[in-house]
Amino acid sequence: MEVTLLKENDYAETMANVVKPALAACLTEGRFDPTQAEREAGLDPLGGTLHYMAYDASKFDAENNQDATASFRGCIVLSHGFTEFAEKYDEMIWYFLLAGYSVCAIDHRGHGASARDTTDRCRVWIDDWRRYVADLAGFSETIGQQYAAGQPLYLYCHSMGGGIGAAVLEQHPALFDGAVLSSPMIAPQTGMPLWLARPLVGLLCGLGLGRRTVFGKKDFDPSAPLDLSENPGASEARERYFHQLRCGNVDYQTYKPAFQWVRQALKLSRAVLAPNACAGIETPILLFQSGRDVWVLNEAQDRFTERVRGGGSHIEKVRYDDSLHEIFSMPNAILGPYVNRIFDFLEMPTASL
Repeated sequence: MEVTLLKENDYAETMANVVKPALAACLTEGRFDPTQAEREAGLDPLGGTLHYMAYDASKFDAENNQDATASFRGCIVLSHGFTEFAEKYDEMIWYFLLAGYSVCAIDHRGHGASARDTTDRCRVWIDDWRRYVADLAGFSETIGQQYAAGQPLYLYCHSMGGGIGAAVLEQHPALFDGAVLSSPMIAPQTGMPLWLARPLVGLLCGLGLGRRTVFGKKDFDPSAPLDLSENPGASEARERYFHQLRCGNVDYQTYKPAFQWVRQALKLSRAVLAPNACAGIETPILLFQSGRDVWVLNEAQDRFTERVRGGGSHIEKVRYDDSLHEIFSMPNAILGPYVNRIFDFLEMPTASL
């Protein structure tokens, strides 16, 4: 299907006057208790619940005067990236709803309005990467399947959420009917070779610095003006919208990793890239790669693609040479082909993949 994108010249007004009211009309916010899922994964629960936002496609069609398809196509579970939050994906959720998909978007532990396990509003800490995986799988098996209502269940994830999603696909091969991994964190960019980063970060955590902020990382300052030079080539309208969301909600001001988060991200990477784990994937995958990515390693995505394909599963890699890490934040010239390619993949009969 061909998607009509929001215009960038009046983006903020359209989001405020059209998109947000339409999303609100079909939104249910809730809390997911990950205790059972974490225990089943062999983890001691940390306590606290996870915030989620669920958008019902049938309510969207009934309550909004939009040209949405009347054909319900299933549900998309959305897994966001590091220091992000579910609401950041308003525009993508809008496109999914217009196409007839319900959407269930969770705030990962340590992000958004979910349990934090730290008193620093800007710091992200996690004790074990497997907790992210158990949480997402448990959420998808319950809330996601509820909104799928017997129709296909899909996964859409970005960056850190893509690394988590890849692990879910390996450990729960029958859970999703298709998965889109957008600039996935198969391996993080640490500024040094991974063979050096792993023992160094492990040493620092062993010295009791696991909850400390990584050197050089600062708090988010909502009073500071947005520096568009940090993301050259991105859509200014989209970047300003994301920034305003973050400034307006203290829950959205995560901005820096703890050393333990980095350690667990590296452990996640090693587990996801294990050849036997890649060979266990059965879900068809569409993987997007950003040519100008400075946050994750494209070489790791390439190895993942080769190993999944070598294991006999369908995976297609689409690369946008001129895109930054967040493809969904790029101008319409890049975003259009990206969104249309996602729908081409989701609408393709599974039997033909």
